[in-house]
Amino acid sequence: MSIIATETALKDYLLANDDRYRELANEHKRYEARLSELSSLPYPNEEEQIEETILKKKKLLLKDQMEAIAIKYKTSPTSH
Repeated sequence: MSIIATETALKDYLLANDDRYRELANEHKRYEARLSELSSLPYPNEEEQIEETILKKKKLLLKDQMEAIAIKYKTSPTSH
């Protein structure tokens, strides 16, 4: 099995079985949707530009937290 398939399988498993991971993933999707809205604005105002910057940082933080959960599952298969 390829690494990509393994990563996808782990993500699917965590989405189905880990409440915290699922919460983080849902929040990540909400940020992504709002960022998409902001990036489609032809002339964002200063407040919208600041919001975009903050959302990008928050999204990265969520991704890091999700990755930490995935690493925990990868390194200790007997703990779940």
